[in-house]
Amino acid sequence: MGFRTKTLGRGRWRFFRHDAGQAAGPPAWAYVLLFAACQLLGQWSLSTLHVMVMWPANAVLLAAVLQLHRRPALAVLVCCFSVNLIGNVFRGQPDVFTLVNAVLNLVQVLAAALLARRLCGAALDMRRPARLFRFALGAAVPAVALSTALAGVIALATGRLSPEVLSFRLHHLFDMELLAMMIFTPSLLLLARSHRFSQDAVAPAAEVVALMGLVVIATVWGFGQTVAPILFVVFPPLILLAFRLSPPWTALAVIAIAVIGGAATVTGHGPVTQTHVAQNPALSSIPLIMRQMNVFHLFLLMVVATALPITTLSSERRRLVAQLRARTAAALGALQRAEAADVAKSRFLALMSHEMRTPLTGVTGYADLLAQRPCLDEEGRRQVEALRLCGEAMLRLVEDLLEVSRGGGEVMLRPIDVRALIDEAVAPAREWAAVRGLDFTVSIAPEAEGTVLTDARRLRQTLHHLSGNAVKFTSRGGVDIAVDRVDERLRIAVRDTGCGMGDAVLSGVFSLFAQADASTSRAHEGAGVGLALAKTHIDRLGGTIGVESVQWTGTTFTLILPAEVVAAAAREADAPRDDGRIRVLIVDDHPANRDLLRIMLQAADCETTEARDGQEALDAVAAGAFDLVLMDVRMPVMDGLAATRAIRALDAPVCDLPILAVTAEAMPEDAARCLAAGMDGHLAKPVTQARLYAAVTEVLDAAAERAATAQTARAA
Repeated sequence: MGFRTKTLGRGRWRFFRHDAGQAAGPPAWAYVLLFAACQLLGQWSLSTLHVMVMWPANAVLLAAVLQLHRRPALAVLVCCFSVNLIGNVFRGQPDVFTLVNAVLNLVQVLAAALLARRLCGAALDMRRPARLFRFALGAAVPAVALSTALAGVIALATGRLSPEVLSFRLHHLFDMELLAMMIFTPSLLLLARSHRFSQDAVAPAAEVVALMGLVVIATVWGFGQTVAPILFVVFPPLILLAFRLSPPWTALAVIAIAVIGGAATVTGHGPVTQTHVAQNPALSSIPLIMRQMNVFHLFLLMVVATALPITTLSSERRRLVAQLRARTAAALGALQRAEAADVAKSRFLALMSHEMRTPLTGVTGYADLLAQRPCLDEEGRRQVEALRLCGEAMLRLVEDLLEVSRGGGEVMLRPIDVRALIDEAVAPAREWAAVRGLDFTVSIAPEAEGTVLTDARRLRQTLHHLSGNAVKFTSRGGVDIAVDRVDERLRIAVRDTGCGMGDAVLSGVFSLFAQADASTSRAHEGAGVGLALAKTHIDRLGGTIGVESVQWTGTTFTLILPAEVVAAAAREADAPRDDGRIRVLIVDDHPANRDLLRIMLQAADCETTEARDGQEALDAVAAGAFDLVLMDVRMPVMDGLAATRAIRALDAPVCDLPILAVTAEAMPEDAARCLAAGMDGHLAKPVTQARLYAAVTEVLDAAAERAATAQTARAA
């Protein structure tokens, strides 16, 4: 321990209050006046009644030292020491005892102050029950015991008192000074810091007056008679007051009980005077009431031990409840802000998805159409193919980032053909492998063939990322995708002969934005999103994804996920029905999108009509006969959802018209909203010819099935 922590006034053993502490409570002169009043009261009690209940002067001085800053505290110490000396002179004590008494009082105060600072903290916040107990047992008791022991040593040295009388007087001295210090010092500190309890007043002013009056009445009643020992009547109203009011009020009530009870006792009133005292000739010189005072001291000790802990515990409980309410309110506010932010985020994601997909529709759609033109030479086809691949890469990056931002959405299980889904998912990787001269094989075990129940979007996106990564990190050899079934689970292994990964990379391979090489000179492109998104998808599907890798040899990702086998639904493929020329209404507010859809449908020999918003679409449907409506969602005047509901409200057979949502609002909840409005299917932009034909076929099948069901219901 260094000198700084040992020196009085510094560190953990500091004596005076820190200068940075907030000033509170009465001024220094008020403590001096109160100390002088206690001295006068003690002098009057001894000279008139030959007895003293307690000695509160030291408790007042201790409260001043603990509460005031250094300079005013020193001034109060000097003034009170002088008052004590003057009082002893007027009391007529011998010269030696005049000085000794004042010095012992000062020693008691200094020892108690030092121990209180050390054990209860610099703030001396008596609101905490633990600090109140530490003050009583760790500061008050040792300090009073020290001064009493020194007084006993001096008394023995002078030899003026017999051992029995000396023992009694030392016991009486210890009791009255300890009680005064335990009652008045905490009470004065609590009153000085009453501003801290401004939020703790749970009772109105009328209740405060009623409770204080009830305590005073019970005390006056108990000490105003000498018939029965009914001191217990004080405790019920005192406990009620301690529970309902703040600690400063309880401290005032305890002081009131001490003053009323002490005044009654020393004047010969109250049940204390009924106490039977054993006859002891050695103590005959001591007044009877002083020998009976031990009972009153014990009563006050019980009052202090009951009221102050209860009020501090109640205050602490109210403080914690208020803190809990404040934190609950803050948490609810934070929750509301988070929910509002989540709503804003969802709106932002939906808007960004729509706004990014709209131009990408034109890029990838026209590139797809240009790639099919026979007039293009080899260089032209290469350039168009590069344009298409760049558009698709941009779309995949946008979808990945939006998917990560929104958390993946809900799981939507639908029957899906395993081979068709895998071929579609790995098609870009297969083309890329062919460009790079790599082998690319897909083998599906017979037991894994057929239709299973799964979330096609999640599985397709996962396989797309895994197969794309396998090709990206493989420079020689090839990629092999093996699919088989284990019980009711589908197992898919994606193997490559690429560069592999070390242990450091493997440990964070599924972390978001993690990359094997994040330097500016890295050889492979990517945002570090795909594998994290793949793991999220498989986890949401209730499956597992694992990885094994040997550096410079290859990597294997293994997916195992639930996939219940279901009966395959009969469906037609690849192009709209050719059993007659189909009349299609194209509804979109973007001219380029309408033009693109018109070109794609005319290639399938469809007759097309265009509308710029939902109102025009509703008018066109009501006026003409159509076989299919391709409906955008976000449009001026009337959006696609409102237009669909309006069409469904028309008379038959117009109300049964097949409607396919072709929209840049591609989130799963967007698709659910379209179906809930009455649409038969949902196709997310950007659109390719193959995807458009497949979606049209599916919608026409769904509409035919719906019409057949309705006809059967009408016939029944």
